[in-house]
Amino acid sequence: MSVKKYYKLAKHVLFPICRSLTGSGVRETLKIIKKEFPKLKIYKVSSGTKVFDWNVPPEWNVKDAYILDKNSRKIVNFKNSNLHLVGYSVPVNKSFSKKEIFEHIHSLANQPTAIPYITSYYKKYWGFCLSHNEKLKLYKNYRNSDKFKAVIKSNLNSKGCLNYGELILKGKSKQEILISTYICHPSMANDDLSGPIVSMCLINYFSKMKKLDKTIRFIFIPETIGSIAFLSKNLSYLKKNLVGGFNLTCIGDERRHSCMFSKYGNSVSDKALVAAYKRLKIKFKKHSFLERGSDERQYNSPGVDLPIASIFRSKYAKYPEYHTSLDNFNIVTEKGIKGGFDVAREAVEILVKKIIPKNKILCEPQMGKRGLYATLSTKDEKKIQRGYMSFLQYADGKNDLEDISTLLNIKLNLANKIYNILKKNNLVD
Repeated sequence: MSVKKYYKLAKHVLFPICRSLTGSGVRETLKIIKKEFPKLKIYKVSSGTKVFDWNVPPEWNVKDAYILDKNSRKIVNFKNSNLHLVGYSVPVNKSFSKKEIFEHIHSLANQPTAIPYITSYYKKYWGFCLSHNEKLKLYKNYRNSDKFKAVIKSNLNSKGCLNYGELILKGKSKQEILISTYICHPSMANDDLSGPIVSMCLINYFSKMKKLDKTIRFIFIPETIGSIAFLSKNLSYLKKNLVGGFNLTCIGDERRHSCMFSKYGNSVSDKALVAAYKRLKIKFKKHSFLERGSDERQYNSPGVDLPIASIFRSKYAKYPEYHTSLDNFNIVTEKGIKGGFDVAREAVEILVKKIIPKNKILCEPQMGKRGLYATLSTKDEKKIQRGYMSFLQYADGKNDLEDISTLLNIKLNLANKIYNILKKNNLVD
């Protein structure tokens, strides 16, 4: 079963890799996924490239990082856990006083056994992270006069790049569903690898279908800057062809199912997700879009306005292990992943099968020259004739046939008949 396979791959192969927005860890992760799915294409965007209001940051890589005490003993060691180093730390090779070095060691007093995950992507900084218990223990073991040496063998390459992966399962239609997940967190299971696990399971599942009604595009990106870079390259195409999709994150624990709808909460993606929960008889929590924090905020931004919802188990920032070393495969389980996959699969299947008409004519079409204003003999045909223009008003790519039949107060089979006539006359896609 694919859940077991990709769960093991993530736990034993992907989890130890040091990932960030850019760098060898992201490339290594994408190459491993590509081994499973050779059709995955790996793209690069050069550092410094302007993507909307942002610039792609320098590529960050780190070989080693540690703090030496006065006896040259490594008291903090990046090689023991890649969370020990603040993400995007600049190179350092310098001695510091006890006060100075401990100002650069971060911990969480309210979670004393956890190593925090901290980054400084867009402002030059360096630092280390320890559990609070270990930090207090170290602090007590040294005098105020003791000296320490910080060594960070990192590199920020302004001629580097950002990488992301894309795999497209072509359907009979250009209408497209987007599945987005991210690969930019070091050694965290729920808030990083759970999304890619479920995405791989979905690729495996839908690639076995002989005929997909719609195209499904999967992307594996660095969060925020990755989605912005992807949109800067693909937005015009997506606005023309995308009917819906989902951002997958924090979807692998066994806690309550939850989600975040698109900005206005009434897109076909939102409706498909609700239908999926209903079919699976799952009670779920809906989080307000005002609490957004992952890539759903990019996809729903003004001017972008793509109908992308997010699927979670525990929402990011809402579970105690979030952004710490406790976010591991003790909380992300095969059962949890299977539950997340079931919801995502059902929601995507519903979207794939939905008929979502889109008007192909700008402004009101001339119906007479198409013979659609001819005198019709039956009551049903007259209803159809009166319904053409109303149907076209709501065929904006945001409503499926069920929505349109409700809006027009007509039966679904009549809406379907109108749709087929308009499609035959090349008025809707």
